[in-house]
Amino acid sequence: MVDKHIVTFGGLRPSRGKTHPLISYVLSLSDKDCPKVCFIPTATGDSAASIVAFYDRFPASDTQRSHLALFNRTIYNIEEYLLDQDIIMVGGGNTANMLATWRVHGVDVALKKAWDSGVIICGGSAGSLCWFECGTTDSFNLNELEPLHDGLGFLAGSHCPHYDGEAQRRPLYHRLISEGFPPGYAVDDDAAVHFLGKDVHKVISSRENPGAYYVQKIGNDVIETPLDTTILD
Repeated sequence: MVDKHIVTFGGLRPSRGKTHPLISYVLSLSDKDCPKVCFIPTATGDSAASIVAFYDRFPASDTQRSHLALFNRTIYNIEEYLLDQDIIMVGGGNTANMLATWRVHGVDVALKKAWDSGVIICGGSAGSLCWFECGTTDSFNLNELEPLHDGLGFLAGSHCPHYDGEAQRRPLYHRLISEGFPPGYAVDDDAAVHFLGKDVHKVISSRENPGAYYVQKIGNDVIETPLDTTILD
């Protein structure tokens, strides 16, 4: 039976000229000496800045890097291309626009097949929210967070990225769960939850304080439970 990995980052801060520890962790999951890594920048409308940032994040000496553009599409068979990757990273940006664009081009179906076949999937912000059923997003108004209800649902429940990075995140997530939103995982910037299949395998962080939490409603109260976190070297 093939291992199915999804690594959901709360968000990635700049790593000052070195490979971010969470990126190194994802690379360590591959059994390839020089894995093929694909970046999907749909959430920024395939912006050049996000694509350049991806090529800066993944070392050229240790990876075979490429990206999938959809607004100026050059890859005809998306499913074949994604199934040929070892690692797929999805960037941050507008989650709602990204999901709509993916569904037009069949990327959602291709990603499910890639995950089922053992391709390692990772991402932060929009690139972590998209794998869940629902979560918190600024897709509809950059000045105000709102719920997003139509995630891909590879992972059950809800998700809140940037938990410690944006003041609105925690109170909105707690309110939504108090009102009946599915329980789920809140993740700070520079932390990540590694799912093996649909279960939590490990929580990791690149520095001392960030972590992840399981947030649920018990009785009339919203309970936030910190998850055991491993700090990476």
